Amino acid sequence: MPRFSIIVPSHGVAGRLSQALDSVLAQSFGDFEVLPVCDGPGSPGAEVAAGYAARDGRVTPVHSPPDDGLGAARNTGVRAASGTYLLFLDGDDLLLPGALTALDARLAATGDVDVVYAPYERAHWWEGESGDPAATLPPKTPKDAFSPARAPQLTGAQLPAWSAAYRADFVADNELAFPAGHFTDVGWGGLVTVAAEQVAVAPTALVRHRARRQGSRLNLPGEHHLELLDQTELVLVAAAERGLSGSRFGALFGQLFAAVLRTAAHPGRLPANRRRAFFRRAGRLYRRHRPAGYRAPGGSVGVQHRLLAAGAYTAFRALRTANRTAARLAAAGTGPARSGPARPLPARLRGLRTRRRYARQLRRPVDPNLAVFCAYWGRGYACSPAAIHAKARELAPHIRSVFLVEADAAGSVPPDVEHAVIGSRRAWDLLARARYLVNNANFAEGVVKRPGTVHVQTQHGTPLKKMGVDQSTYPVVAAATGSFTKLLGRVDRWDYNLSSNRHSTQMWERAFPGSYEALEYGYPRNDVYYTSRADDVARVRRELGVPEGSLAVLYAPTHRDHHTGFETGLDLEEFCAAAGENVVVLLRAHYFYDRGGRSGSGRIIDVTSHRSSEDVCLAADVLVTDYSSIMFDYANLDRPVVVYADDWDVYRETRGVYFDLTLAPPGPVTRTPGELAAVFRDGSYRGPSSTAARARFRERFCQFDDGQAAERVVRRVLLGEPPEAVPPVIPLAERVPAPAASPLVRS
Repeated sequence: MPRFSIIVPSHGVAGRLSQALDSVLAQSFGDFEVLPVCDGPGSPGAEVAAGYAARDGRVTPVHSPPDDGLGAARNTGVRAASGTYLLFLDGDDLLLPGALTALDARLAATGDVDVVYAPYERAHWWEGESGDPAATLPPKTPKDAFSPARAPQLTGAQLPAWSAAYRADFVADNELAFPAGHFTDVGWGGLVTVAAEQVAVAPTALVRHRARRQGSRLNLPGEHHLELLDQTELVLVAAAERGLSGSRFGALFGQLFAAVLRTAAHPGRLPANRRRAFFRRAGRLYRRHRPAGYRAPGGSVGVQHRLLAAGAYTAFRALRTANRTAARLAAAGTGPARSGPARPLPARLRGLRTRRRYARQLRRPVDPNLAVFCAYWGRGYACSPAAIHAKARELAPHIRSVFLVEADAAGSVPPDVEHAVIGSRRAWDLLARARYLVNNANFAEGVVKRPGTVHVQTQHGTPLKKMGVDQSTYPVVAAATGSFTKLLGRVDRWDYNLSSNRHSTQMWERAFPGSYEALEYGYPRNDVYYTSRADDVARVRRELGVPEGSLAVLYAPTHRDHHTGFETGLDLEEFCAAAGENVVVLLRAHYFYDRGGRSGSGRIIDVTSHRSSEDVCLAADVLVTDYSSIMFDYANLDRPVVVYADDWDVYRETRGVYFDLTLAPPGPVTRTPGELAAVFRDGSYRGPSSTAARARFRERFCQFDDGQAAERVVRRVLLGEPPEAVPPVIPLAERVPAPAASPLVRS
C-alpha cells in the first residue's frame, strides 16, 4: 500500500498535464501512486497519461466522462486509490519539489490525523511573470495535531481540495465524496470539516497553483452560480445533523455565507432574472441555519448580512449599486467616471481617414455571406487558408470569399480569386464587415473582433520549437516576438484553432491559452498529399525543372533566431557530388528568406520562391531537413525523411523545443555532411530502420491529415453543420498518399 495516492483530473488541461505528472514523478519521496483521471480512451489526456504509465509503474490512468464534472472525476480517482493518504492535484498545477517528503515528515510528527491542511503558492498562468506569495492559513494555528475545535476558523469550505491531504480510511468511514455540480470544493471541504476529529497543518506549501489566463471557470457569468447555494445547504444540513459545536458551526456558517454574499453582490455573475431568486433562497438558508448567538461581521459586510437575514433584496441592490459607484469614482480619482468607446482603434490603423472609415464600417451590419482569408501576413494565396478558400467555393458558393495579400504579392494570386491589398481602404472595409476571418498567422492588431464574427486560426505547422508564450524564457526568441500581451490579445479573437495531431492540440493549448475551440480536423493544406495522383507529381516536377529519372532531394532548413540571414549549414554542391550522380537538390529556404534566388549548378534547383510548399513536397522523393515543421507535413507522403542535426544542441538551448527530435525522428539522424551523404550512398535513407522510424512518426504526427480537412472546416464553420456530421478521419492504414516519382522510394 503506497503512502500517498495523488489524483490528477485532466479534463481541458491536457496540454499541461505532462508538467503536472513530471512534478509528481520527480519527487524525492517515491512511495506513491499517481492516478491521472482522463475523459476516456483516446482523449488528449488519456494519450498523455498512457505514455507515462508505459514508462513508470506508479502511474495508473483511470477514466471519468467529462460531462460528469470535476467532482465525479475526483471520486473516480478515490475509488481507484490504494494509498494511506489522498492528495488532489489539478492537471495544470504542480506539486512543489520536496512536497511529499515534507508531508511524510509532518505526518510522522503528528500521527495519522484525518486531514493535513497546507498553504499553497499561487502563480500567474504565464510562468514568465512573477506569482503571488504563498497563500497562508489562519494565524495562531496549533503546531501539533489538534481537534478542529481548537482552531474553528480553519475550515475546508474556503480552501481548494488540493491544499490538503486526507486519510483514506477517514474518507471511506465517513462516506465522503465530492458533490456533483459546480463549486464542488465548497461542498467537499465543508463536509470534511464537519466530519474531521483530528487535523494538522503543514508548515510549507505543497502545491503551486497556476491560475488560468481566463480566470476560474466558476467566476464566469451564468446560472451555475445558483449551485453555490446547493453546496452551502448540503454542508449546513450535515453540520446540523452532526451537532457541530457553536464556535465551529459559527465559523463554517460565516465562511459559507461570505462566498454567497460575494456572488450576490456581483451582479455580473448571475443572469438579471435570477438575482432576486438567488438572494431570496440564500436568505431562507441563512435564517434556517443561523447558529444561536451568531454575530455578523461589522461594517458594510455586516449590513449585507442583516439585509440577507431580512430578505430585503431592494435595499441590498441599492447598497450594491452604491458600493460599485463609489469604487468606480475612487478608481477614476475625482469627478464622474469617464465614458467612451470600450475598444479604441489602435494607431496602427494608418491614417486618420482610414481609421474613421474603419470605425464607420464597424457600425454597419456584419455581412453573413462574406469571408476574408489571409496567409503568412499577406505573402500570397497559400497554405491552409487557400485550401479552405478553394473548398468553400465548391461547397459554399453563396459565400463571397476574398483573399488579402501584400501589394507585391497581388500579381501571384490566381486570376479567378478575388483579392484585396492589405492596408487599403477596401481591405479594411472587408475586415470590418466579414462574418468569417481565416488566417494561418494573425490579422493586424487593429482588427476588431465583432460580436457574431468567427475567426479561424489554421496554424502553419506542427510545433517542434517552442511557440507563443512558451518562448518567454528564451531571450533571443522573446526579443524577436515582441509583446506577449499583444499576442494574447490577438489569440482572444480566435474562435477555432486547427490541429493536425494530438501533440499540436496540447502544445497550442499551452502556447496560446485562450477560449477557442480546438478542431482536430487536420491541416487543409495537407489534403493535396492524398488527393494528388502520379500525373500531378509528374506535372509539378516538370514545372520545377526536375530532370527525368533523378532522385529529387528536398532540402528545407528552418529559420534560426540566432542567425541574421540565411545559412544552409551545408555545401549542397559537395553533397550532390558525394550522394550520387542521379541526386538533385530542391532548395527551399524558410519563407523569411524567399526574396531573390540563390545560384548553383544544374543539380541545385532553388524553389524558395515557389508559391506552394505542398507542390514542392509532391515533387520531392526524399526530404532532408533539420528542425523545420515541414517534416510533419511531408511525413503524410510516407516518403523517406533524413534529419540533418548539425547544431541540435545549440538550437535546443536558444530556441527551445517540445521534444527531443533525435530520440523520435522520422528517419536517420545525421550530424555531419559526411554522415548525410553516406546514408544516400548506402541506401539506408530508405532502409528498414528508416521505414520503421517513419511509421512511428506518422502514427504520432499524421493523425488527422487524410485529404478531407478542408471539407471538415467548411462544413463545420461556414455551413454550420454539427460536429457529428463532418466526415470522420480516415484511419492511417487506409489512406493512400500521392506516389513518389522515383522507383527507389515508390511504395
